[in-house]
Amino acid sequence: MSRLEALFLTFKSAPKKIKTLLRRQGWKEVLIFFFFVLLSLGFWMLQSLQQDYEIELIIPVRYKNVPANIAFSDKLPNNIKVKVRDKGSVLLNYSLGGTLLPIEASLGSLSAKGGTFLISKKIIERDLLKQMIATTTLISFEPQQIEVDYTPLKSRRIQVEFNGSLRTEPGFGLSGEINITPATVQVYAGEEILDSLITVQTVNTKIEKARKTFTRTFNLLPVKGARFEPEQVTITFPIEEYTEKTLNIPIQCKTLPQNLTLRTFPSMVQVTCNVPLSRFNQLKESDFAAEINYSDLEQNISGTVSIKLTKKPNWIQSPTVHPDKIEFILEQNNY
Repeated sequence: MSRLEALFLTFKSAPKKIKTLLRRQGWKEVLIFFFFVLLSLGFWMLQSLQQDYEIELIIPVRYKNVPANIAFSDKLPNNIKVKVRDKGSVLLNYSLGGTLLPIEASLGSLSAKGGTFLISKKIIERDLLKQMIATTTLISFEPQQIEVDYTPLKSRRIQVEFNGSLRTEPGFGLSGEINITPATVQVYAGEEILDSLITVQTVNTKIEKARKTFTRTFNLLPVKGARFEPEQVTITFPIEEYTEKTLNIPIQCKTLPQNLTLRTFPSMVQVTCNVPLSRFNQLKESDFAAEINYSDLEQNISGTVSIKLTKKPNWIQSPTVHPDKIEFILEQNNY
């Protein structure tokens, strides 16, 4: 007999074994006993829920329309502890049914000159009672009123800076400047904090194995005592595949006196760099300048001088000059 057939026979005989077990007198008595225990427990719970109890509930407080240009002297309370009395069935509904909604407070009408924000005991009590049924007794609640002083903040627009690292796949790279939107954010803070902020940074982020242009939303790095508007920015990273390009650039010496002639060997250098594919045909010899300073030639007795790349596009990568040193001769002009 195969294992599958044996398993099939086991499942087939299981109902018969259960019926045989239940026919035994002992199991019948146990099941009857548990049935009456559960029935008694149900009646006891129903009776208990009809009695009065006292419980403590936590009601959240939500603040809406908070002006960005004010600061509170103390932290606003996030919830109110409420003590109520009613039948157990009602209190169970409060605890588990989610029938009590958060208390909402709008701060949009606060004066920009500063003052005191107040939610009186009468307003809190009214908002609590209108959510409760008539049989519920409100015994107490804490805090009995919300009263916090606030002061106006100064504001300034400050540049946003990407804080993190970007690594691309081999053969890929940034093809231009990253674009941050918005480029500046409104910062609300005390004068001392505002004076200390040069830039606002995004939260530190590591980006790995990028191989195409993408846009992502970043939160701003919190600054204690400061508030940002908006609190997020979007950044676009222009990423393209790169390829190598080599150009011949003539050597120049712009500071050479008119009575001298400079001869270099060679007269040109090769500049090799990595270029985004979309800009390969845009890159020209005129985008580069390979120069020698006359001050490096005056007292030079070796006959060789280093070449400096004084002009190059900012969207190329890894520019190299070959050769990086050349031989030269200075000749006096005869007029």
